[in-house]
Amino acid sequence: MNRDDLLHRITARPDVFGGKPIIRDLRISVEMVLSLLAQGEATDAILADYPGLEADDITACLAYAHAVVAHDRWPP
Repeated sequence: MNRDDLLHRITARPDVFGGKPIIRDLRISVEMVLSLLAQGEATDAILADYPGLEADDITACLAYAHAVVAHDRWPP
């Protein structure tokens, strides 16, 4: 999956978490997933704890973080 396809998994709605980026309109924030990864949580454990998530969603969170740090345009 290319970067733009991954970034399309990230959405933001003003009525959900104050407009923070979320994954595929689920009530799971990119911030929370990145925090879990930063704490050393394994991808498999995150997927087990949040059954609605897919492996590409976690990769999308990383792609989003890179886009923000690199000052890329989001949404794509």
